[in-house]
Amino acid sequence: MSVSGISTPVSATSTLRGASPSSLKTAVLDHVLKLKTASIPASNIIESIASRTSSSSTVFIYDLAEQVGFGTLTKSWANEGSGTANVVSLQTRSGAGLSLVGRLSQGLGSSKDAARLGTLTAYTTPSGLASMAQALSYLPKPSANGRVVLQVPAVTPAGESFTFSPTLAPLAPAIPVLPESFTVLLSATPQESVDLAALSYKLPSSHVIHIFDHHSSAREIGSAAAPNVSPEGSAEGSVREALKKAGYDFFDYAGDREARTVLVLLNGPLALAAKALASRIPRLGVVTVRVLRPWSDEALREIIPSSVTKIHVLDDVPTETSQGSLFVDVFASLLDPTKPGPSVHAHRVTPAKLEHFLSRPSSFAAVLSSLVPGDAQVPTLDTPGTRKLLFFSNPGSSLQALPQIGEDTFITSGAITARRLTDHDAFSKPGGITADRIILSSKAAEQPFLPVPVLLPINSEGAGEADFVAVLDQSLLKSHDVLQNAKRGSEVLVVTSWTPAELASNLAPELAGVVADMQLHLCTIDARQLAADLLSEEGRARNDVEGVVSYLAFLRLYLGKSANDQVVRKVARAVVGDVVHSIDLAELSGRVWDALVEIDLASHQPAAESSKGSDLRSFSFNAIAVETDEGDTVVNGARLGSWHDAAKHIIFPSAFTPQNELTSDSYAQNPALRPEIPDRTFLVTCTVNRRITPKEYDRNVFHLEFDTAGTGLTYAIGEALGVHGWNDEEEVMEFCRWYGVDPNELITIPVPNAEGKMHTRTVFQALQQQIDLFGKPPKSFYSDLSAYATEKTDKMALQFIGSPEGSSTFKKMSEKETVSFADVLRAYPSARPGVEVLCELVGDIKPRHYSIASSQAVVGDRVDLLVVSVEWVTPSGSPRYGQCTRYLAGLRPGQKVTVSIKPSVMKLPADNMQPLIMAGLGTGAAPFRAFLQYRAWLASQNIPIGPIYYYFGSRHQSQEYLYGEEIEAFILDKTITKAGLAFSRDGPKKVYIQHKMLEDAEDLARMLHQENGVFYLCGPTWPVPDVYEALVGALNKFNGMDPKDAGDFLEGLKEEERYVLEVY
Repeated sequence: MSVSGISTPVSATSTLRGASPSSLKTAVLDHVLKLKTASIPASNIIESIASRTSSSSTVFIYDLAEQVGFGTLTKSWANEGSGTANVVSLQTRSGAGLSLVGRLSQGLGSSKDAARLGTLTAYTTPSGLASMAQALSYLPKPSANGRVVLQVPAVTPAGESFTFSPTLAPLAPAIPVLPESFTVLLSATPQESVDLAALSYKLPSSHVIHIFDHHSSAREIGSAAAPNVSPEGSAEGSVREALKKAGYDFFDYAGDREARTVLVLLNGPLALAAKALASRIPRLGVVTVRVLRPWSDEALREIIPSSVTKIHVLDDVPTETSQGSLFVDVFASLLDPTKPGPSVHAHRVTPAKLEHFLSRPSSFAAVLSSLVPGDAQVPTLDTPGTRKLLFFSNPGSSLQALPQIGEDTFITSGAITARRLTDHDAFSKPGGITADRIILSSKAAEQPFLPVPVLLPINSEGAGEADFVAVLDQSLLKSHDVLQNAKRGSEVLVVTSWTPAELASNLAPELAGVVADMQLHLCTIDARQLAADLLSEEGRARNDVEGVVSYLAFLRLYLGKSANDQVVRKVARAVVGDVVHSIDLAELSGRVWDALVEIDLASHQPAAESSKGSDLRSFSFNAIAVETDEGDTVVNGARLGSWHDAAKHIIFPSAFTPQNELTSDSYAQNPALRPEIPDRTFLVTCTVNRRITPKEYDRNVFHLEFDTAGTGLTYAIGEALGVHGWNDEEEVMEFCRWYGVDPNELITIPVPNAEGKMHTRTVFQALQQQIDLFGKPPKSFYSDLSAYATEKTDKMALQFIGSPEGSSTFKKMSEKETVSFADVLRAYPSARPGVEVLCELVGDIKPRHYSIASSQAVVGDRVDLLVVSVEWVTPSGSPRYGQCTRYLAGLRPGQKVTVSIKPSVMKLPADNMQPLIMAGLGTGAAPFRAFLQYRAWLASQNIPIGPIYYYFGSRHQSQEYLYGEEIEAFILDKTITKAGLAFSRDGPKKVYIQHKMLEDAEDLARMLHQENGVFYLCGPTWPVPDVYEALVGALNKFNGMDPKDAGDFLEGLKEEERYVLEVY
């Protein structure tokens, strides 16, 4: 790592995988202070300043801060040590803040304790601070050896879509109850955020709350530098004197010095927009409040021009009926009964209104213009010489680093300022969407700082601000309004595998209209195919080449008329070098030039309007991702198995970290883990998913391994693993589209097996994870569903199938066509209950149980399964899939799976010398692998074991000899005394396991009758009669029993658990 804290690529192509801006460790902060790097977000620098042992003795990280991406790095650094303060994680609940009060009060017992206590830092959000405000009134008086600093990232989920907002509305009722011992600082720009964060630790006579714009400015790359204020030592004098020494004051003024109208608002993104507009609206001034406490009447009166007659106060408030504290402060400061002064007017800015102003700056400009008497022209926030780039991609895709590479191309220039902001939407598309905005401007141009979302808003109205748009996920062209924000005549790059004709047919009609109306230049390149043509082997190298191809395509379009081959290669060479995985850059550049195609939609048939089932969705910023130094992706405070999980953590963050009940179990049940499931569940990690039958074979039998370390999961030999599988994602989304329900809609449904309890989920989450939508409906479902049918024919048909007279029809649908709940709903489309009712009618997915194919004594923190994919075709030609085997077959290493343990009849006898006779067909071999592992382990410990006869049956030895190599090894080391292997299709005559058992009839009869042996059969039910007859025949022939007595003997063995069947 370089001293700047930014990972330095080991090769040019590693740049294409992206370098995390988070790699700022406390140990190298001093170097960062010297370098004044702009390549680290201000929020990361704030975490580094706050978490140093020289700044804080302890850092309390509240869950709400982590849920907006602040505090994750501090935890990561604390795990590594290296000069980071002690870290304590806390939940935000009733009484939040009392932990700080208690901890600070502990240090008052002696001077020694106080000296050790030092400064306590807490991370929370405006909502969290509001919850803490009452408790903070009990804090002891601050001193150099005992005080509190709260770093507050201004991000609050708002509205039904949980869109992140920079609103300070939650603080409206909290600010008035804060004790006088608090200083409240507000920062807006990246540099200001870093400076005031450092200043927070230099005010020994005050507790400090520092609120900064983590919504955009503090997270952007390209603007922050090291603090101009050294975080070491203490500031002398008052808070105002310390601020002025750092280059700031309580209030800032911008606009006309002879203004008649003044706007007063809290420092933040809206204040930055107001200051920029004030320079363009005559007779208007703007006062920005940087220090909310201690409030200075004198400083406010000093900064307001004497010419002012009206003052308008914009207050962040939760609702239109709420009263903000800022208006009260301003009104009280300017109230002078002895002489007339300016009138003060309140304007309430709710979170929805703030979002409207920031995403549509023109509307905010119109409001400001209307406040000034006369016919003031509504200005714009146009910034001449600024170029705006917009990228849409998938989180975690091979092309996600392209925006960073694009920014890096310009950030190294001494003449250009490059700023990049990355936002994520975890709701509107499964797997999430990433939007990167890049703002390029000349360093020589004197321009006011504006937040990136104000300069380049993303909204459905499409103001047309982006000079260049890249769509790196082709599916977005069918679902999202990704072109609405392109400027007229701008370039649009689509990285896609579609041909021009396919793109035209898949492009949403609304977007096709945007392309035509805005005269966009729509260009495509198939980067993946071009990379495959150049590199035959899949893997990271090919991904790198795909990234370089996309990067070269971006340069050709962005550079416009100046984009000749020589210029493009010169620019690219500085980023990727002359050779990319043995491919010359010149060759790559030439291939890209040939492959880049501009599409004329007029020459292709566009998608029909009627073919689209729903309106285009808009991007909504509701997730913040943090890349730790360990390489983990943490989204809204949660380390995720997949980006689809992010939406769940956004909606129900507390559901994933609820308080555990008191228990003596070292590995207590986590109540956040599938709370609707009554079983004791465990979250295990898939480490191996390997097909063990040939790919060309018609049966997919696969071996799974799950890591159980740290979960507390234990199992006995022969037990079954209950897998709580999910429905197929695409099928669920397709059903939602057909049913006309928004998958992101919240619904409240009963918790199974919990009388009266309800829980809230998104429709998608319920239908994918809980509701057995693609399971087989019982007869009662038809009757229940008929009540919701609006068409008479549907109602009568459903009632008939659900009646006794309809039994044959039901049997045909259930057993031959194997219809699912979803199939029935499609067959009778007028029967369409509300989705919450539907969930209750359908019921829940039941866990599927699979015999465990491992012995924990041998494999340790691991559990193995042997599974065959269940697939079939109905008489009508419809393909069907087993719900859980399909889920398991699609697992990738690293994915988390919820499981439970079920006892089984397949138990080993207590006496290790008892003979075992094991007969398994296909995946019925699973429990016997565990038996053999355990008996072999006993033998390795010099513990005597009895004989084992192992019978296994499948169709072909070359294709379906499951665990064949292991079985042969057990035969060689004598763990298996004798093996009867029946491969029914390999010879001229079909041979099954019962035939192999007949060959050993005398031994089997002896082991069962004289030696207390145990017989096991696992697999399908069909061989049970033949196996039973084989054993009866053996007892009859070699023990002189007649068939009836032999049958009674076997029945008696069942009672003794010595004749054990596990068939399905």
